[in-house]
Formats: sequence, C-alpha cells, structure tokens
Amino acid sequence: MDNVTLIAAVGKNNELGKDNKLIWRFKEDLMFFKAQTINKTIVMGINTFLSLGRLLPDRKHIVLTHQEIMGYPDVMVFHDLNKLLEYMASHNEEFMIIGGASIYRQFLEYAKKMYLTTIEETFKGADAYFPQFKKDEWDVSCLGEYEENNIRYKHLVYIRKK
Repeated sequence: MDNVTLIAAVGKNNELGKDNKLIWRFKEDLMFFKAQTINKTIVMGINTFLSLGRLLPDRKHIVLTHQEIMGYPDVMVFHDLNKLLEYMASHNEEFMIIGGASIYRQFLEYAKKMYLTTIEETFKGADAYFPQFKKDEWDVSCLGEYEENNIRYKHLVYIRKK
C-alpha cells in the first residue's frame, strides 16, 4: 500500500509519551501536525483517541481497538487490523497514523512515508516509544529546523526506498 503515512514527535531515544500524554508540545510542531493531517483520515488506537479530548476538525477519525466506543457516530471503529488494512487498500486516500506506540508498531511495515519530528532531548520517564526501524531502508529529508524553549527539533520526512 502506498497510502500509509506515520506521523510522530520523538525524543533522542524514540520517546513518544508519558501517561497517555505528549512529552513535548511545540507550537510550530502542532501546526505542522495540523498541516499534514488536515482533510485526511487519521488512524489511532483507543488511548490516543481518548487523549485528544475531542474530534479534530476537518479530519476523518478511525480507531483501531478491541474496545467498544459509544457516543461517537462520526468515528469509524475497527476491531481487526486486517479488516482495517483491507479498508485502507480499497480507498484512494492517504491515511495518517497518529499513534500510539502499538499502532505505530502495527503499521510501520506498511508505511511508505513517515513524518518524524526529532527532538534533541531525552525524557527518562517516558512509557511509550516509537518503534525502532532500519534507517537504511528510508530516504530522509529535513523540512525545517526549529527551537522552542531552548529545545531544538527538526521536521524530517522519510520515504521508503523501493
């Protein structure tokens, strides 16, 4: 499939989060996330969905979970990865995988592109990590370098080599 893209912000040790919350929140990175996901379908696990606190505007939401989700008629729920992959393969659109850690692990092998915000810091208390991947299987380009609150970070795009 050529329509699966992962998007995440990771620390030096691939840290993603702590207690179902982002570790770092940078204004420029939140705008980057919005720009990359607007008018697209976002795919997430139940914990990421609940952590959003609301539906993100101008995006279609898909949750992959074994749990039932009530009260969200505009959210598509899949209980089986293979059924979701079939759905994605049958649609000519980009699916943005937004987390959490187990969802990234499940979709990494299908991804053709990744937007990773690489943060030049570590966080010792993290409890969620982006999966390890073979960097030599990807072409990488830097889209921009930033600094906020004395923390440097980069927006990188990885494209899987053929």
